Amino acid sequence: MISKNLYINIIIRVFLLTFLSVLLGYFIVVLQSLRFSLICFLALTGLTFNLIYYLNNTNRKIRFFFDSVRNDDSNLSFPVDSKNPNLRELYHSMNKVNQQIQRLKIENRQQEQYFQILIEHLATGIITYNNQGFIYHANSSAKRLLSTDVLTHLQQIERIDQKLFLAISGIKPFERRLVAMNTERGEIQLSLKATSFKTDEHELVILSIQDIKNELDEKELDSWMKLIRVLMHEIMNSITPITSLSESLSNIYSKDGKQLHPEQVTDKTITTTLQGLNVIKEQGNGLMSFVESYRKLTRIPEPDKKIFRVADLINRVTTLYNSLDKSDKVNLSFSLKDPDLEIFADQNLISQVLINLLKNALEANENNPDGKIVLSAGINIDHRTEICVSDNGPGISEANLDKIFVPFFTTRNSGSGIGLSISKQIMKVHGGNLKVRSVIEKETVFCLSF
Repeated sequence: MISKNLYINIIIRVFLLTFLSVLLGYFIVVLQSLRFSLICFLALTGLTFNLIYYLNNTNRKIRFFFDSVRNDDSNLSFPVDSKNPNLRELYHSMNKVNQQIQRLKIENRQQEQYFQILIEHLATGIITYNNQGFIYHANSSAKRLLSTDVLTHLQQIERIDQKLFLAISGIKPFERRLVAMNTERGEIQLSLKATSFKTDEHELVILSIQDIKNELDEKELDSWMKLIRVLMHEIMNSITPITSLSESLSNIYSKDGKQLHPEQVTDKTITTTLQGLNVIKEQGNGLMSFVESYRKLTRIPEPDKKIFRVADLINRVTTLYNSLDKSDKVNLSFSLKDPDLEIFADQNLISQVLINLLKNALEANENNPDGKIVLSAGINIDHRTEICVSDNGPGISEANLDKIFVPFFTTRNSGSGIGLSISKQIMKVHGGNLKVRSVIEKETVFCLSF
């Protein structure tokens, strides 16, 4: 509507200007009339100024509107009762646009307030800062965890705790770190996780800080309780027969509460005694072997870390796998997306973990005619290097999933129950993790995350 009226008015004025220009030429050349030529010239000049004023007036209104938008003046309102139909339509449209802008601003402001309140109510501390360390926002939980009322720069954290400052300064996007920090309330364990995003002007880092000391204490207590139950079970299984057999042997050499005389000891008594002592010896050796296994579990060597190619590790582990008994009955394949993928670790210890996982997968598939094992490596969604061992065996029940890493827990009669525990300890000293997921009668996947 605005464009149509504007075009009509401009066309009429241009047409009149053209007509007056032709008429002026006619008066000058043909009639040679000074009076009519002067009148026509004045009319032409007036119409030219009218066209300029008409265009500038509309442009001034539009420019004024955009200036108000640029200056964030959303309270501006244009009169819609103008006698000029062009301006009336123009004002009406600009008011509608202005109302839409006001509505969007109100919605954005409400949404901003909502997210600010939401962040403030989080138990997790949230800090947003740029590459220069200037903090844009820190919620109340972050200030409470760091025992400070004001956070404007990361340098302030250095005065709170040097180790925490170094951890935050060195953390990379999508990386997780654990930091112990001493406060007035005692030592707390902080879990740090960072992510980044870019704005028009800066690259910002969002850091989440969470106190996980209570969770760690609960997990530690739960782990100790599980370990104690297993230790008690194994020790009682070894000691109970020894106690019972010792009592039986003691009863052989007494009668009516009195000790037998040497002449009353028969060859049968001696034979029975020797047999009993041999059983006690075997049980004692088994208990000693059990204690030695526990010593191995608690004495993981310090890793000799070096950079090496994962492809070389896979070739080494494949050779070791082929030397295992019945390895030819379960097919082993591997998947390596990046042949140049490297990790910084102790190759001997990581090989020990992988061969233990491959051996477990092989034993799980010993009765599976279509048994398959896949050794894969790549970068996971957390941007960490990950090596996985998967098989299509019977799987691990949900009840046993949280027990398989408990020392001495095993579902096999011939198993010691320390292989997975040692493997998890090895990954722990590497700063990584060993995770498992399983679907019954479908697959089991163990992943080493570095």
